Amino acid sequence: MPLKVGVDVGGTFTDFFVIDEEAGRTIRYKRPSTPAQPQEAILQGIGELLKLHDLPPSAVGALFHGTTVGTNALIQRRIGKVALVTSEGFRDLIEIGRQTRPKVYDIHQDFPAPLVTRDCRFEVPARVRADGTVVTPLDEERLGGLVPALLDRKVDCVVVAFLHSFAYPEHERRAVEVLRAALPDSVHVISSASVYPEFREYERFTTAVLNGALLTVMDRYISRLISGVKALGTVARPLISQSSGGLMSAEMAKELPIRASLSGPAAGVSAVVHWARQMGYREVITLDIGGTSSDVALIRDYEPSEVSLQDVGGFPVRMPAVDVTAVGAGGGTIAWIDKDALLKVGPHSAGADPGPACYGLGGVDATTTDANVLLGRLSNEALLGGRMPISPGLARKAIAGLAEKLGLETLDTALGILKLAGTTMVKALRRMSIERGHDPSKFVLFAFGGAGPLFSIDVAREIGISTVVVPINPGLMCAEGLHFCALSNDFVGTYLRELAPTAESAIKGLRDALVADAEAWFSNEKVPPDQRGYEWRAELRYRGQNFELSLPIFDESLSADGVEALREAFHVAHERSYGFSMLGEIIELVSIKLKARQKIEFVRPTELPEARQGRPTHTRNVIFDLIEPIETPIYERADLAKGQRIQGPAIIDQQDATTLVYPGDEARVDKWGNIIIQLRREAA
Repeated sequence: MPLKVGVDVGGTFTDFFVIDEEAGRTIRYKRPSTPAQPQEAILQGIGELLKLHDLPPSAVGALFHGTTVGTNALIQRRIGKVALVTSEGFRDLIEIGRQTRPKVYDIHQDFPAPLVTRDCRFEVPARVRADGTVVTPLDEERLGGLVPALLDRKVDCVVVAFLHSFAYPEHERRAVEVLRAALPDSVHVISSASVYPEFREYERFTTAVLNGALLTVMDRYISRLISGVKALGTVARPLISQSSGGLMSAEMAKELPIRASLSGPAAGVSAVVHWARQMGYREVITLDIGGTSSDVALIRDYEPSEVSLQDVGGFPVRMPAVDVTAVGAGGGTIAWIDKDALLKVGPHSAGADPGPACYGLGGVDATTTDANVLLGRLSNEALLGGRMPISPGLARKAIAGLAEKLGLETLDTALGILKLAGTTMVKALRRMSIERGHDPSKFVLFAFGGAGPLFSIDVAREIGISTVVVPINPGLMCAEGLHFCALSNDFVGTYLRELAPTAESAIKGLRDALVADAEAWFSNEKVPPDQRGYEWRAELRYRGQNFELSLPIFDESLSADGVEALREAFHVAHERSYGFSMLGEIIELVSIKLKARQKIEFVRPTELPEARQGRPTHTRNVIFDLIEPIETPIYERADLAKGQRIQGPAIIDQQDATTLVYPGDEARVDKWGNIIIQLRREAA
């Protein structure tokens, strides 16, 4: 059986998780990222791990990849030049937006400048009403007249976005045909309806523009990756992780790069869902801390929260995605002194190049990793199983510079850096739990990412969580999670009328159209008929409301009885979400959504064999809550046996992460090797 390779590229490290089904083993590997050329770390890492395990390149049969290339390109504005062709009178829609501020009480912060400058936004006569009536036919002569201006501006992509094309896309399709025939093949021409045909013009226009801006970036990146993988001697074609938690082909990722904007974090959530089912934890909060950011998600009844509107680089994106909140706090987050002479931590990161000061690669800024090294929480010799030497002297020097300016002791400053970073992480947890009406004390915290187990106890204790789970491969969780994803695609049909039993035939027509699109996609991806699965959802609201609730549809035909059951379910969901329902009000069905997903069997985890309980390899002085150091036993995670209990203080080392067990807390190893930490009760 060929190797299945999952690879996740982060801002600091690139992670590999390989399943060798024939040998019944997994291979774990981690190496520094190469931010300038992300694919280089992937190709070098695959070559290194194959050589390390004496495996031929031809053994690689599948490659799953999570990437933030698109998101980083948007944030840094290293994107293609885009032109917008739209209905007359709507040239400035993407700049006007919704007239709501990003932060209500910040009079200085505004929305980012639009990705399409005004001189690249063009209008043509073409108007369709909401009921499908053509008011103004598409003026193809005026449309063709735009070609010289588009060529003069040297655009990489033209986005065609007309009013009401989510339901009536004929004008957009014809405009794309005309422009493609007149423009060079090097210029992409796409329609908003081909990206995601959903109700609300501003979000649909913006999503299409973002997709257009990323086309050249992702096309180049994926093409280089495919060529590099082929040059290694393997025939595996990459499958790319989507923000919604599924996989898509490389070809689809080239056409719809916006779907991969949050692919890495989504894969990590997929891994937690898998493990939560095995362990029986229905209510979970995930804390994924990498080198650059901390990502938080909520899981209830083994289902992660999903949103249809997300923020990418300050822009709204209307597309299904796992609901993840990210903050700028991670292992490489930089500590600095603001104009008010106070210590601040983040959001800027040292990344992989030059990295934290203790890496000895030229970094001079103090980071949270430097603080952890100085306090003894991280090894003062090397990381990555000895492959990355650590310099405690450089960490001390970087933090001492801050301490001198603050008038504090160096160790006090280091502890303060970690406390401030932890506070930022707690805010993200509060946003996902308390601010949405959930009691965090009823949830279990899954801590992963290279730095997750270092911060998890402080964060959990601060927000009231008593149980922390550190999975077997915390630093490789997103790469592992790629193995629990399947090929999937999302389809949407807008209805925007009253949900009534008499609407059964119209709804059926919409449903049949979505099934036809899904079947065509399945066939294109060569998914066998017996592996084709469908999940249906309805977007509902009371008439007059601005936003809708998403509910699962169990009666796919939406018969009269099915419509009534959906109405009752909406009243209940509205009561649960907002504290009230309006039984006499008209309910509108905004849209029907179909998630087409390949049905596959995932590899089940294996239990640890019977073994002696691991013993500490050595001890070192560690500072936990107070400045007084505590002589702390250091364990190697590979030595731990199932059922083993460890009383804090303790530190558990492994190649991809370091786990802290605070004084008074207890860690237990379950039968699969996960560490479950029970926090001590605070004195009343």
